[in-house]
Amino acid sequence: MKWCPECTLVREKLDELGIVYDEVEVPDFRPFRKQVFEVSGQYYVPVLKDRDKVLTETREILEYLDRQYSNSAERSRTE
Repeated sequence: MKWCPECTLVREKLDELGIVYDEVEVPDFRPFRKQVFEVSGQYYVPVLKDRDKVLTETREILEYLDRQYSNSAERSRTE
C-alpha cells in the first residue's frame, strides 16, 4: 500500500530477509478494511499473519521478523 509508510517498512524488512509473502491491498478508509478486521480484530495496518501468529504493531512486526527469520537469512547468504 503506497499510502502506508509503516507498511513500506514491513515490506522492506520482508524483502531484506528474503521472505516470500502475499501483499493484500486494502482501502485507505479504515471502516472498509473488512479483510483486516477478519484477520486481526481491528482496522489498522500493517498486519502480519505468520502461520497462527497475528501481529498488528509495526515495531512488534519488525522485531518478530528479526527474531524469527534473520538467522535463517544470514545462513542462506553464507551458504
